[in-house]
Amino acid sequence: MSRLATSNHKVKETVALELSYVNSNLQLLKEELEELNSCMGAYQNDSDSISVPMIPLGLKETKELDLAGPLQEMIRDHYGEDGALYEAEIREFVELRQAMRTPSRNEAGLELLREYYSQLYFLDNRFFPPNKNLGVFFHWYDSLTGVPSHQRALAFEKGSVLFNIGALHTQIGARQDRTTLQGVDCAIDAFQKAAGAFNYLKENFSNAPSLDMSAPSLNMLVRLMIAQVQECVFEKALLLRAQSDFLTCLQLAQEAARVDEVYSLVYQTTTQPHVKDYVPFSWTTMVHVKAEHFKALSHYYAAIALCDCPPASEVDLPEHEKAFLQFHVSEPEVPAPCQLLQDPEERRKL
Repeated sequence: MSRLATSNHKVKETVALELSYVNSNLQLLKEELEELNSCMGAYQNDSDSISVPMIPLGLKETKELDLAGPLQEMIRDHYGEDGALYEAEIREFVELRQAMRTPSRNEAGLELLREYYSQLYFLDNRFFPPNKNLGVFFHWYDSLTGVPSHQRALAFEKGSVLFNIGALHTQIGARQDRTTLQGVDCAIDAFQKAAGAFNYLKENFSNAPSLDMSAPSLNMLVRLMIAQVQECVFEKALLLRAQSDFLTCLQLAQEAARVDEVYSLVYQTTTQPHVKDYVPFSWTTMVHVKAEHFKALSHYYAAIALCDCPPASEVDLPEHEKAFLQFHVSEPEVPAPCQLLQDPEERRKL
């Protein structure tokens, strides 16, 4: 029986792809653990600038697919020309697809995915009239569960490649050293681009057969990327902090409150019925912890501003009062802000 199974080409191909998926996830986990180990010093020192790990997304895997025959047939049917005349160009396209299955986790890998996506765009516009396909199935595996899906529609191929562009941006963003300005800026850029890719996918691709490309999942991913951008913005504010004066601490409190707000929104999204059983439990836990962590940081910096910073001079008081009122959604039920900010006891109580 086992001899028959191992001689079955389709079985061997499926097993090889599933092993590839497992190896890809193991490699990603290895990189995450290496990043955590490299950050241990940050958790063990006395600095309040701690780089908390980000959440990267694994890439979708796909089966090898020989498109040479179907493309030649499409050229013959659509343009009335011998498809064999374009054998070299078709081979180049097929090799490009083969290469983009395992892109390097850097800018070169992104460029490879973008090049293939561009070729798919031109292929779709020049060869595919409405309701026409190549007659082959595009097989892709869910990025989180590994569950296989397939469709004949070229849109599924395009959407899956675009998803991988976004996923690769998350890996590049998570790998940055966010204890430096250059690193945090690169992380912000990467997570913003990931959010853009997932949002474009959500708005322009529908009826995807895999859960990772469903509207609820993409909505969650967009919100997660926005939250990670906001976290990086807070970290950048910490790096740029020149001194711990009243206005600076209040700004940090505001930024931390904003991070808490967006992570709380992500947490709500991960507990929705269509997402709850799909998103990894570790993600949901991490998002919840981060929301609470940044809520605590917001209270911490507000307390420093009110308790540790001296009262403002008459010249600075209007600016301090304005910043204080902006920090509250509604005016606090305390003495007038100008009086409160000048009274150390009232500041301590607040």
